[in-house]
Amino acid sequence: MVYALKIENLVKKYDTGTVAVDGISMSIPKGTFFGFLGPNGAGKSTMIHCTTGIATPTEGKITVFGFDVVKDYREARKRIGLSPQEYNVDIFATPNRILDWVGGFYGMRKKDRRERITYLLDRFNLTKHADKQFKALSGGLKRRLMLARAMVHDPDLLILDEPTAGIDVELRHELWDFLRELHKEGKTIILTSHYLEEVELLCERIAIINNGKIVSDKPKEEYLKDGGKLESMYLSLTKSDTDN
Repeated sequence: MVYALKIENLVKKYDTGTVAVDGISMSIPKGTFFGFLGPNGAGKSTMIHCTTGIATPTEGKITVFGFDVVKDYREARKRIGLSPQEYNVDIFATPNRILDWVGGFYGMRKKDRRERITYLLDRFNLTKHADKQFKALSGGLKRRLMLARAMVHDPDLLILDEPTAGIDVELRHELWDFLRELHKEGKTIILTSHYLEEVELLCERIAIINNGKIVSDKPKEEYLKDGGKLESMYLSLTKSDTDN
């Protein structure tokens, strides 16, 4: 089986002594729409950072389509498109400039970059905003641009960290439809979200992390059997001992 992402006994300990991720393992087959849930501070972002090279694992191994994210960083990273929760862009740059820079970073030729950028600007209804500064865009347009930026180099694995946070219902549904299209085309998608109904609707498999450990990882149907709800299972698995 081809795994888009394979994590083996990942540990991430920071200099402060905080253990953000404590020996987690996951294997996500190619083409999976995967939901990754957990409370703030549970370890979701740390796992993403270790996968994308923002942070270095303390122990364990991560591979992306077979490429080690530390030893084969370039090969692994170019197969990932990351849409982060935070807006980590030059606020004075335009969508055109932001997308062009990313395409250049991944070694795309100018002609190919232009064609791809034109397609993405149109697909996300950003064409008429292409030369506006990022700081002048609405929250919804910024989210669209973050997703477009993640897709410039046409990666095989998309990691979407709260991609619909702070946007209106109409745009959220538009993005859902687009993500479904990408999944049908064979893209592997990892989605983190605090909107549990979003994960329940889109994902086929869901893992829950709490206190740096994976507390559940199974097909969506397992969470919903016997009329159950993902929210109920999530709250049960992430409830702190101090809440009892």
